[in-house]
Amino acid sequence: MEERKGAVTLKGSPVTLLGREIRIGDKAPAFSVLNQDMETVNSGKFSGKIRVIAAVPSLDTPICDSSIKRFNDEATRLSKDVVVLFISMDLPFAQKRFCQDNNIKRVKTLSDYRDADFGEKFGVLIKELRLLARAVFIVDKDETVRYVEHVKEIATPPDYESALEAIKKLV
Repeated sequence: MEERKGAVTLKGSPVTLLGREIRIGDKAPAFSVLNQDMETVNSGKFSGKIRVIAAVPSLDTPICDSSIKRFNDEATRLSKDVVVLFISMDLPFAQKRFCQDNNIKRVKTLSDYRDADFGEKFGVLIKELRLLARAVFIVDKDETVRYVEHVKEIATPPDYESALEAIKKLV
């Protein structure tokens, strides 16, 4: 598997990402993750929708917490053709608790903890920690990646405005 050393940092320290770097224009790789009920969800379930896919280290961290809340709020203003997915290594039980405690209704949380399938295929799996690096991908209805942001310093938020602009261009 491809290793990208120092592709991003965590609190200033370089980390290694596993998997090929996804770029604008690539076909989005198919992947499998778990939903809050521990059921396998294949990415094909969201075919025909514009997908905002946010990879995050853990919902129980301040940046991830504020990111999911921001995207949840923004999702209420987006077309029904847009689905927002937050994928982390958090256990599905923890994701369910987080969403209930924080009234997250428009964002779907998915767990990659079992197989790291998403993390490896989207090139955001942190080798040293087995967590996902912070990144945002926007995939159109034809499975083409139209926007990518690999947040260079994992402990900082993504560029919300750029991601929202990219979504608006696809709707």
